[in-house]
Amino acid sequence: MAHRQPLATAFSRPGKEDGSHIGSQSAASKPPPLRVLPDVCPEDLSSVHAQGRETPSLLTDGFKWTIYNSQVNLPAVLNDPRRPRRETDFFTKTWGPEFINCPVVPSVRLPAISHDHFQTYLQVIAKRHHLHEKSKRICPPKGNDLTLDVASLSHDKMKMELQQVPKLFMKPDFAMEDPATFNTVIPWTSAGPRPGSNPQDGTSSRLLQEKLSHYLDVVEVNLAREISRRSDAFFQAVASQREVQAQLAGAAAAARAARERAAGASATLSHGGLKALRLWCTRCNAGRVLGKLELAAAVRETQPTVQLLLSTAEYAAALDLIATTQEALQQELRGVHCFRHLGSQLCELERLIDKMMLADIGEYAMADLSRPQEDGAITLDEERLACLVFGLLRQQRLDFLDIYEDKIVAAIRNTIKQVVLDAVSEAEEVNNTSNSKLTDRVRLLALSSWLNLLQLVFSSLLLLLQRVKMSITVMQSVLEIALKRDNQTEEFHLMSSPREVDAVANDSEQRVDEAEGLAEACHGASQQEGVGMDEDQKAENEPAQMSLVTAGLSVNTGEELHLTSSELLRTAASLRGLLKAAGEACHDRCVKLLTARTKDGALEKLTPPEFVSLSRIAESFLAESEKVTGCGGGGPLRAALQSQAARFLRRFHEERRHKLELLLDAERWRQADVPLEFQTLVASMASEELSCSGLRSASSEQKPSEFLIVDGEKFAVVSTVLLLMRMLFEYCQCVKDIPALTPDILPRLIDLLKLFNSRCCQLVLGAGALQVVGLKTITTKNLALASRCLQLVLRQIPLLRAHLAARLHTKQHGLLRQFNHLTKDYTDHIAEIAAKLVVMMDSTCDKVLSKYEVKAPGPSSCFRTVCKQMGKMHEALWELLPPTQVQDLFHRMNDAFKQHLRARLAELAIVNDGGPQHGLVTSDLAFYAGSLRALKGMDSLQLNTPEVWDLKR
Repeated sequence: MAHRQPLATAFSRPGKEDGSHIGSQSAASKPPPLRVLPDVCPEDLSSVHAQGRETPSLLTDGFKWTIYNSQVNLPAVLNDPRRPRRETDFFTKTWGPEFINCPVVPSVRLPAISHDHFQTYLQVIAKRHHLHEKSKRICPPKGNDLTLDVASLSHDKMKMELQQVPKLFMKPDFAMEDPATFNTVIPWTSAGPRPGSNPQDGTSSRLLQEKLSHYLDVVEVNLAREISRRSDAFFQAVASQREVQAQLAGAAAAARAARERAAGASATLSHGGLKALRLWCTRCNAGRVLGKLELAAAVRETQPTVQLLLSTAEYAAALDLIATTQEALQQELRGVHCFRHLGSQLCELERLIDKMMLADIGEYAMADLSRPQEDGAITLDEERLACLVFGLLRQQRLDFLDIYEDKIVAAIRNTIKQVVLDAVSEAEEVNNTSNSKLTDRVRLLALSSWLNLLQLVFSSLLLLLQRVKMSITVMQSVLEIALKRDNQTEEFHLMSSPREVDAVANDSEQRVDEAEGLAEACHGASQQEGVGMDEDQKAENEPAQMSLVTAGLSVNTGEELHLTSSELLRTAASLRGLLKAAGEACHDRCVKLLTARTKDGALEKLTPPEFVSLSRIAESFLAESEKVTGCGGGGPLRAALQSQAARFLRRFHEERRHKLELLLDAERWRQADVPLEFQTLVASMASEELSCSGLRSASSEQKPSEFLIVDGEKFAVVSTVLLLMRMLFEYCQCVKDIPALTPDILPRLIDLLKLFNSRCCQLVLGAGALQVVGLKTITTKNLALASRCLQLVLRQIPLLRAHLAARLHTKQHGLLRQFNHLTKDYTDHIAEIAAKLVVMMDSTCDKVLSKYEVKAPGPSSCFRTVCKQMGKMHEALWELLPPTQVQDLFHRMNDAFKQHLRARLAELAIVNDGGPQHGLVTSDLAFYAGSLRALKGMDSLQLNTPEVWDLKR
């Protein structure tokens, strides 16, 4: 067939194909020719398509050219392929031949350049060019950009040609036997035309045949091109395979020869030696079997030995034996049929030992903590406790601390119950024959008996805490020895030389000495903290210390613990927490004992000395327990004491506030005598001693004084103020006895003083005493006494402030600012009373002088009345107020008198003209001045009576 001719030609003439291939490669190295567009109306359409591509394509040429396919552009006009020359193109036709061939006129400014001008450059560059050419011959270039461009263009061309072939022909499962594939490739049922069919069907069949032939040609050409390109690599791989096969054959022959020589040497030389070696191995196996039998005989005796050790409570030795036997069963005797059940039996025995140790440590704790108080704080059996702790640690049974804590709580509960029962049975005021509850009988105890009961409970609990601490010290010693041994074991594992081993051995001896010293120090501290431990008990503790060290050394020789260092440290922390938990349990039980007494409000009804005694007993127990446990706080007991103190303080303050209100409502504001007891009380507050001994020693036979003397100054007071001084003394005594209540006492003390100030103002200045007490009027003496009482309280405020500030924390000093406001209130109140006295005299002068008439004889009755009233006021004030205050008041009264006199003189039109009326007024003023200076202490008073003529209204 005609369409097979290109493929046959390619395979029948390889030389020509190779030549054409080489020619195509040389042609590909040149730039590809430009593809031009057809003219407006090409004469030969086939020639135009031939110029547009190298290979004809039936797929693209199967249409008929029409006038709508014509294209016109400038490059098509300028690049006419049919024109052999370009002298007569578009531009030369339009502008003439001179448009291209224009002569170039040489420039006169440029010199003429000849070949001689380049000689110097050529001489310099010649050597470099020679080296360059030599390098190119030695290392030929792999290719240039042009070759890469040609290769890429060739590859693109191949890709474009292969893209013309439909994807259906490239599928791996392509088969014409498939009807679907056949109908897709050949869409007709028959190749030939049928009768009555369209004549175009034959044309379409020929076109399809040409198209398939073209696809075949494209594939064959590309296949031949790839075979020719990769033929060298194929032949080289075949040659390499032949060489490898030859080498393998030689190696196989050499291996066969070596095997033959080795077989001969084995038969000649090694047969006898191997026989001797087999006999020696047989002997070794027999020896190992004998050892296994001896080990099996020893393991068979494990259970009787463990039973014997448990009968003597040697738990550590029994556990060591079980561990050794388990190791032998898992290693040397592994798989022995007769011991198949021994491992489970030993595990069950080990669990039984765990239960026995837990039960034993519980029994030990109860026996140790329930001993009589006469035994002191000595540990019951330190060696037994150390062995138990080590055994439990070895079994990793750290829950024994929980069991020990439960036993401690039970011992605390039993101790308190026993002490309360003994105290209640010995009390006479309690009827023990009744069936009432124990808490009800405790509430029937007198206060002194109940306080003694608290002291007994606290001392018993302190002794119990010391015993707990001693036991925990023994446990901590075991942990320290185990922890040090664990560190030594790690060091031995890391060592390799005997010198290092000796050094660690010396270090271990030093650590043992340190452990002994630590144990002695712990025992010494416990003995110092014990309650009622004498020199004989200290002497008894010395053997106990030695026994503890001995137990520690015996424990140190046992098996290794299965606990890490971190677990041991956590256990040590749990031991410290155990002592703290014991202290908190003691506090909890004491709170319950305290609550049993507070149900009927008995503690709130205590007097301040009684409550102070209770507080001191509780604070002493808290301090001692904190020393034993080594942790502060106090927990619930301190909170209960604070709560009870707050209730006591609230009741204490309410009682005194109510009492002060009743006293003030019943006060008639008369001067009261001052017993020596109150004088001593004020002196005690000033010296900050706050001692009641002086109050008790004051004899009732001594007569009371009229004034209360403070720092040499006399104070005339009413009876209510004396009782207020006692209340202030009680507040200060409470602060001294219970400093922790200072922040709560301070605002209540301020409230009490504010109550006194405000109530005094209502009763005296506000004239409330007229309705409350039934006074007829508020006299000058009432005002003066009220002012003096306020001054006395104001005098005590700095002392109260200093007393409270000494017992307040630095951060709480802001509470003291309330005293500043209180001082200002008292000062303002005193000034208001003084102004009230001046106003009283001012109203008298205004009333009297409004009727003043200047006429003989003198002195006038008005002046006599004013002088009489001032004399009465002086008589009332002089005995109550200090002279300076009296003088200040009369100076202000004199100013008011002159103001009213000046106004009256202005109304009467009397001036300083030396006339008869002026003389009468002058004589009245002289009488007024003489009368005032005649009063006691008023001789130095500056009256300045002439100012009535110049004084402005």
